[in-house]
Amino acid sequence: MVTALSSFVDLPFEEKEARGLLFTPAEIAQQPTTWRTTLGIFEKHQARIVAFLEAVDVRGPVADRPSVFLIGAGTSDYVARALEILLRQKWGCEVSPVASTDLLPNLDDYIVPGRKYLWVSFSRSGDSPEGVAVLEQALKRYPSVISHIVVTCNAEARMVALCEGVANAAVIVLDDAVNDRSLAMTSSFTNMIIMGQCLANAWAVESYRPLLEVLALAGEDLLCVAAQRAEDIAKRDFARICFVGGGPFASVAKESALKVLEMTAGRIKTMSETVLGLRHGPMAALDKETLFVCFVHGDRRKAQYARDLLKEIGQKNVVAECIVVGPLSLEESLSSECDFYMPIHAEVDDAYRPVLDVIFGQLLGLYCSVAHQLRPDSPSADGVIHRVVQEFCIY
Repeated sequence: MVTALSSFVDLPFEEKEARGLLFTPAEIAQQPTTWRTTLGIFEKHQARIVAFLEAVDVRGPVADRPSVFLIGAGTSDYVARALEILLRQKWGCEVSPVASTDLLPNLDDYIVPGRKYLWVSFSRSGDSPEGVAVLEQALKRYPSVISHIVVTCNAEARMVALCEGVANAAVIVLDDAVNDRSLAMTSSFTNMIIMGQCLANAWAVESYRPLLEVLALAGEDLLCVAAQRAEDIAKRDFARICFVGGGPFASVAKESALKVLEMTAGRIKTMSETVLGLRHGPMAALDKETLFVCFVHGDRRKAQYARDLLKEIGQKNVVAECIVVGPLSLEESLSSECDFYMPIHAEVDDAYRPVLDVIFGQLLGLYCSVAHQLRPDSPSADGVIHRVVQEFCIY
């Protein structure tokens, strides 16, 4: 079946290369299939990973469990934020996402004497200057205080090399297919989240397998619907897009905003907020040139906050168009509060849904990039941003 997305994927090689469409469409489209591969990688290494987690007391008495930092920069930081609640629930540890961009200059301020830590670092390239430097400093200055898990898409990464021979460090390398070649991270983002979900269910991954299959099937369905909607929206030429979401969807809102901003080289201005946070000043940025996108909880009590915000936005008439991304079960009750309701065909706990909802944000970035006659694989023609952040002075 020909879809809006497959029409890009199936272009002749020469045309894809000329238009900067060689990687991005395929990397978005491959996600559900690669999620299954990522689960297989975890299963292959399950015994080693479980033994490591037990050795650092993740399943020990509550008082002895480590404080867990989830670390990344940019999109990889949003991976961490998407996993915070799930890992806290499943591991019973204090879990905090800490951006390496903040951790590097303030490392000592984050370490409480007498406490032990487990850092789970996420990095597509494993070569981000902040990620490499802060890992190197932690290994040197806190060798017995901080244990490490590095999740990366690059087997040759410097972060991988740093962990070689270190007893309290473990490395998980994802399939090379998800080491996105395009500037914007897409399949690397969702696959690192999937690996995080596997870590959360490390001791019972067999019960996670059917859930992963639900996600993959829902993702395949969403790719078709969301691509068509994203293509239609891109033709509208909105000046601004505002993404909102709470809990695990706050990371989805941030990542979606970044994808559109990156792939349009800043030509479309974006913003992200939590559902309740928008009223505290940021709503002032909305206008009749704004597309408003709301990611809604499946939990009905939590979804009521989004419903009330949608009603308020409608009554104030402050945006051009409103789109809701949420579970199929809430479509009937919320469709009257928006211009378009995009259903997620997976009745799963909200903590597992970020890999699905973000697909819409990724596709918006792709189609808006094309609409602005940019090259999605490398939209920053003047070199303002790069696939991997360039080296800078480390102090």
